[in-house]
Amino acid sequence: MPLYIARRLLQSVLILFGITIVTFFLLYLLPADPVSQLAGQAATAATRESIRHELGLDLPPLEQYGHYLWGLLHADLGRSYVQKIGVGTLIWARLPATLLLMAGSIISELVIGLTLGIIAATRRGSALDRGIMLVSFVGVSAPQFVVAILLLYIFAVQLGWFPIGGYGSFRNLVLPSLTMGLISAGWYSRMMRSSMIDVLMQDFVRTARSKGLTRAKVLFGHAVPNAILPIIAMIGIDIGIFMSGIVVVESVFGWPGIGQLAWQAIQRVDIPIIMGVTLVSAIAIVIGNLLADLIAPLIDPRIKLQ
Repeated sequence: MPLYIARRLLQSVLILFGITIVTFFLLYLLPADPVSQLAGQAATAATRESIRHELGLDLPPLEQYGHYLWGLLHADLGRSYVQKIGVGTLIWARLPATLLLMAGSIISELVIGLTLGIIAATRRGSALDRGIMLVSFVGVSAPQFVVAILLLYIFAVQLGWFPIGGYGSFRNLVLPSLTMGLISAGWYSRMMRSSMIDVLMQDFVRTARSKGLTRAKVLFGHAVPNAILPIIAMIGIDIGIFMSGIVVVESVFGWPGIGQLAWQAIQRVDIPIIMGVTLVSAIAIVIGNLLADLIAPLIDPRIKLQ
């Protein structure tokens, strides 16, 4: 186990290094110029050159990347061009909201998706099964802003159960978490249904039934633990997706996560923030996949980490 973790950590460092290279030079090739955003249209050439020199944008690309990489080695994500504040400070201030929304969204998608997937698998071929798969397809295909506005209209405007937006209480968390959960639940229900059908046809399930175990014990004691393994890998990926935030959902509900921070940075061509959010999201994906690999043997002892 320690050797496996060490090897994975080394791989993760190399992956993150590659992500910084690709992201940095892609942003460098963008036609948008951050100096133009900061200086304004009326700025003189001398003013533009002064700002470019102040930001270090007059250096060769490789030298700029070297300075950025040196900062990363010292836990420095750089400084925002627009807000004149450290990127790490800005991301850290938004991180609690992002983590809260991520946790709520994952819980929502698992509760909805796994429940529907198990019901569909146990009623395979029935009208209920077809109906659940149809709903799952609609959920996956529905645009995020449509689901968000629909939930707002029903539960906030018409029923008044939840606030229209904001951040700070559990009631503020419900609708954005449910929006993101409903969108992802369709994938989980389809994956869980497929996995459950495969497991229910295995010999050990038939053996458990022949021993006289109740349907609930066979289902939740034998089938679900074996069928849930592919779901764990999906959760690891979702951690990174939710860490970066769903910009549309955050904008509709006024949720102050790092996804909204990234969108504002893109509009202003604030490259250090874009780089910082991308790196934090990549780290979240790496950590999520590592945790998924470490949890899998706890569910199925047959899996050996090498």
